[in-house]
Amino acid sequence: MSTLSRIFRASLLLGSCHLMGAGLSLPAALEILETNNLEIKTAALDIQSAHCDTSIAKGYNFGSLDLTQSAMRSNEAGNVFGFKLSSREADFGDFGAKEFMANFMAGTPDYSTPPKDLNYPSYQNYYQTKLTYMVPLFVGGKLSAYSDISSRIEEIKKLDSEQMKTEKRYELRKSYYDMALLQNSIDHMTTIHKNISTLESTTQMMVQEGYAKKVDLLEVEARKANVERSLTEMEANKKLLYHYLSFLLNTPVTEIELPTSDYLVSAISEKDVLENNTNLKKAAQGLEIRESMVNVAYAPFLPQVGAFAEASSADDTFLGDFNDHKAYTIGAKLSWNLFNGGIDKNGLEKARIDKMKTITEVELAKKGIALQYDKIRTEIESLNSQVNSLEKEQELADQIYKNYEGRYHEHLASMSDVIIKQSMQIEKVLNLQMVKNQRNERIFALEKLSNGVK
Repeated sequence: MSTLSRIFRASLLLGSCHLMGAGLSLPAALEILETNNLEIKTAALDIQSAHCDTSIAKGYNFGSLDLTQSAMRSNEAGNVFGFKLSSREADFGDFGAKEFMANFMAGTPDYSTPPKDLNYPSYQNYYQTKLTYMVPLFVGGKLSAYSDISSRIEEIKKLDSEQMKTEKRYELRKSYYDMALLQNSIDHMTTIHKNISTLESTTQMMVQEGYAKKVDLLEVEARKANVERSLTEMEANKKLLYHYLSFLLNTPVTEIELPTSDYLVSAISEKDVLENNTNLKKAAQGLEIRESMVNVAYAPFLPQVGAFAEASSADDTFLGDFNDHKAYTIGAKLSWNLFNGGIDKNGLEKARIDKMKTITEVELAKKGIALQYDKIRTEIESLNSQVNSLEKEQELADQIYKNYEGRYHEHLASMSDVIIKQSMQIEKVLNLQMVKNQRNERIFALEKLSNGVK
């Protein structure tokens, strides 16, 4: 899909969400992210810049064609004679022939006196139009090596762009699932708040009838205020998430469609990670650059050959007698450095050492990525176990609270016991949210490690 098509589609998605009043779905948000996110746009511009660098490097293979237009006026003897010679207008008079012949006819030929016409000429105008083409025929492979290096750098910029997209997709998806977990916790806390409100009303009636103490009511009110404080904090976090989503999408987001489940599953294998990891791909491109740098370092040991062609025309008036005064020159040049104190030899050896170092670094990067994969997998397994345990603990805490609430009504438990059990219930809700969030973050980190492969 072209960039314009993506932008048009993203605009339609935003418009339809506003018109229907529906929350922005995750798939729609991902499409908007591709076209609106400023960091992704910056990465795309980096690719265009790198492509220009590649074109520049390749352009040197085609040489250069220059047009030079000169306009001069001089009475300096060498310049004047040169101007006339270049314009094909020099004559014997310019050598002082007129003075010599006058003396010769007078019978006093003068061979030693410098001719005045040659040494003290009048001012001469000079206009030259010159077209010069120069091309390198062979420079030891440097130009092709530099072109290859530029192409590799462009590929790295493309990988950087993909990595940026993966990073922003990761942040967007994580924000959606964080919102789902947060909303789930808000729902639980809202239920707890309703239960406390019910308990508060019941306690008020029991205090009025003399079946409960004033301190019992104060305990309930304090616990209710604590739950309300937690709800306020959660709602504030919800607003912050919406602000962050608006930042990511570079457009206001006030409502989203929550994922149907807050339970993520990942089947990413170590092979997927090693094949798709962006840093490993960049390391491979870096190794190719090092190989090209070895070729660059070897180039000084070879001769360098260049050629040029030049066409020009000159006159004492601008473009005067252009065709009659035209001239052509072609040529070639070979240069070969035979000795420079061992600089080239050591430069080549350094390039080879750097290549060997890069090979080692690429292997180390693979080992490091594999270690990260194993670490994240282990953490996910541990967090899955914690989630299963906390879900059961939360269910038990809910039942215990209901049991103690009933026992309080029957005067078999104190209000302090009820509040303690409710505190345990709230603690389990918050702990479960935290662990689920950690698990989702680790799963997203695994997807990011494999460049978005799920």
